[in-house]
Amino acid sequence: MNKKKILKKLKYSLRILPDSLYIQIYYFIRFKRLCNLENPTTYNEKLQWLKLNDKNPEYMKMVDKYEVKEYVSKIIGDDYIIPTLGVWDKFDDIDFDKLPNQFVLKCTHDSEGLVIVKDKNELDIESAREKINIALKYNFYYIGREWPYKNIKPRIIAEEYMEDSVYGELRDYKFFCFNGEPKAMFIASERSQGNVKFDYFDLSFNNLNIIQHYPNSEKSIEKPVQFEKMIELSKILSKDMPHVRVDFYEVNGKLYFGELTFYHFSGFMPFQPSKWDKIFGDWIELPNLSIGVD
Repeated sequence: MNKKKILKKLKYSLRILPDSLYIQIYYFIRFKRLCNLENPTTYNEKLQWLKLNDKNPEYMKMVDKYEVKEYVSKIIGDDYIIPTLGVWDKFDDIDFDKLPNQFVLKCTHDSEGLVIVKDKNELDIESAREKINIALKYNFYYIGREWPYKNIKPRIIAEEYMEDSVYGELRDYKFFCFNGEPKAMFIASERSQGNVKFDYFDLSFNNLNIIQHYPNSEKSIEKPVQFEKMIELSKILSKDMPHVRVDFYEVNGKLYFGELTFYHFSGFMPFQPSKWDKIFGDWIELPNLSIGVD
């Protein structure tokens, strides 16, 4: 078992702990200091505060990979939604004969239940079954105490396979938004090579000197064709929310919605240089709510 799986099992085994205590323990492990939940100032601290206090029930729909499609389509239209090929409660309910040669399987309740199928004839169904079934058993909430995931019904969806012909991959364009105002974004690239790169930019597409977990790409990163439209739609989708990351894909010049993420890296990932933790934190205006109690 690799280190990542061991750490995940350790987090899950601590599920009996109340949220605030779990967050403090995990935060201390990552940052070597306690999280200031009474007067948070950094981005990662404020994400923890939002987990404990901002309990808007609409967030549960927004993080469900199936339900969010209807939510977003009502706001910006169906043209930006990746078509769904099917939805199932169990892996064994999937009729692969009815699926096209290329597709993507996703669990609706987490970020790891993912199977990309470029050629159905080469799909290892047993391996896919094992991966999806393991993901279905985990309650993603217990990993980072991201409360919107706690009561999501685990399901599987199949989506159309998408790949940009220029880059030979599907790049993610992720916008950090604060009460309807995007302030920065990053591009996730080289996923297909198994060595993901993150490159951060401001909204004038100037490169920002930021590293978070993944290295910067050594390749030149071009501004997406639909960059301005992404900004426009991210403003609409993030309206009246203290903070949310709005993600998009661009495929051969066409724009698609990706997902809404309320807790980037679950609020447990240091910035390099560390000054960006404070800069991003200053952009979050916390709502006037009392401190949550577990």
